[in-house]
Parts: sequence; C-alpha cells; structure tokens
Amino acid sequence: MREPAFWTRDGVTARLLSPLGALYDVLGQRRAAGIEPVDCGVPVICVGNATSGGTGKTPVVIDLARRLQIRGVLVHLLTRGYKGRETGPHAVNPMSDTAAQVGDEPLLLARAAPTWVARDRAAGARAAVAEGAQAILMDDGLQNPTLQRDLNVLVVDGARGFGNGRVIPAGPLRARLDRTLASVHACVITGADRTNVLHQLPAGLPVAHAETEVDPITRNRLAGTRVIAFCGIGRPEKFYDTLRALGSEVVETRSFADHHRYRPSEITGVLEMAKRGGLTPVTTEKDVVRLPAWAQARVEVVPITLNWQGDAAIDQLLGQAVPHTGPA
Repeated sequence: MREPAFWTRDGVTARLLSPLGALYDVLGQRRAAGIEPVDCGVPVICVGNATSGGTGKTPVVIDLARRLQIRGVLVHLLTRGYKGRETGPHAVNPMSDTAAQVGDEPLLLARAAPTWVARDRAAGARAAVAEGAQAILMDDGLQNPTLQRDLNVLVVDGARGFGNGRVIPAGPLRARLDRTLASVHACVITGADRTNVLHQLPAGLPVAHAETEVDPITRNRLAGTRVIAFCGIGRPEKFYDTLRALGSEVVETRSFADHHRYRPSEITGVLEMAKRGGLTPVTTEKDVVRLPAWAQARVEVVPITLNWQGDAAIDQLLGQAVPHTGPA
C-alpha cells in the first residue's frame, strides 16, 4: 500500500480523519498501559520510526550492529519479520530462509549479525540471550512496550519528515509525536533535512545525520547505463534519485507496494521490457531477496552504506548503553 498524498500536507481530508487518528493513538496507549516491560538480562537498543513507511532504518540497524561488534559485543538482532509467515522465535538463516518465510529485512539483517524473527519480542529476546547474546538490537518497535530498553534511537527521513504531523489514518505518525519524542534518546536524520526535522526535535537531543552511499564498484558499473528500475519499498522515488545521482539514465520505472511479493508475471514483464529497450534491470537489496533465484541472477542490485555526520554522539550513547567489550 502506498501512503496517501494528503499525509504530506494538512488539508481537509487530514482534518476530517483526525478523530480516527486520535482514537488510534488512544487505543495504542491503552494497549501499552496493560503491558509490563520485560527485562531480558542484557542491554536492549531499539531503532525505530515515528512514521509508517521507509526511513532508512535498516542500514542504520546494520551500521550500529557493526559498531557494537567492533567493541567486542556479541549482538543479536531482533525483528518482527514483517510480511513473513514465521511467528518465531526463529533464528534466521540467510542461506535457506526465504522472504516469504521471514520477511525481506531479516534476510538483510542476518548477513550482519545473528537475527531473530519473533512476533513476541520478549520471547525473541530470551531466545537470543539463551544463545549467547550480550546485547539485543531491536529493529523497529518504538511503539512496542514489551521489552525494557536502554537506548531508543529514532530514524527520520529528512525529505519526508513527520508529514502533516497527524496520526494514522489522518497522517503518517504511529503515535502522537510529542510522546514518541519524549521516549527517545537520540535521532538519526537520513538524507538532507528538507522538512526542518532538526527544529522539531527536543532541545538537547543528540542528533546525527547519515547519507546513503553506493560503493565505487557499483557506481562505476552503473554510471552512464540506461536502466529500468523497479522496487517495492516505502519511498521508491528515493531509489530512482539514487540511480540518477550515480549517472544512470532511468528510462523506465516500475513501483510496487512496500514489501511487495513479486508474481512471476511481474518479474518477466520487467525483464522483457528491459530486453526490448536494451535496458539494464536494477533493483534494491530489499527487493532482490524477494525474487526467485532465476531472476536474482538477471538483475543489478544497488547495495548502500551510510556516510555519517555527527556519529560521535551515537557512539557515545552505544558505549553508555552497552559498556561491555571483549569476550564474555
């Protein structure tokens, strides 16, 4: 599902739906009030969104996992496994599990660190600790109160910001913004801050900026190439802009819903169009894991990393939350 255009501006439709947004927020508060957070015995870090849809959260989780590993911390990643069948707790095997089974993001996370899919986050954390985890890094879950957290990191897309500032379905917010901001210890703004995110954050909140970056090999391979780009992510335009910044000529695009499960006819349609037009089919890391093996071998993938500004504050907070270094 694509987010409605009115989520970016505060118009008549948003105002008409605002009572439903208020109800959604109240129901969320009531659910949270009835839950006693579980202490799983090791530090827990949560990286999450204030809004629905993509913000660049997954690369941030992977980057923070590597920072903890450099400190000598055996970190395990914990995720709900959105759009996957597995309810867990299930240790993700990136070699044998599929996106249909565990979701696309867990397959990417499992390349960086041991990863668990669990709808019950507390059960997933206990399973990870039983397998030796010295810290839990939770992908998403700022609005999930089931685990005690030592550090909450909010990720915001600088181009999208907080939208019209209203709660679903009147806007993109998962909960009232003031309550979300009161619960976080740091914020990462991904991409250029075109929506004045920085000035909407509480004074004194540590903030880091991160730009997505494509490795030089991929950059050189795609520069000057005529491509058909396709993806099923929260903000497909962001991917297409990345390709243009690489110097690719984006001749055709095909956008699908976030976490879309591709049908064979959709894949062959893209590949046939590429063949007819002499185009290179290109997609994202999240999308390629949702393709069958025969299709994966026929498309170019654009892996991304993060280029940070102000990450010293994030490193300091990580050190405070997870002081342990070296083997247990």
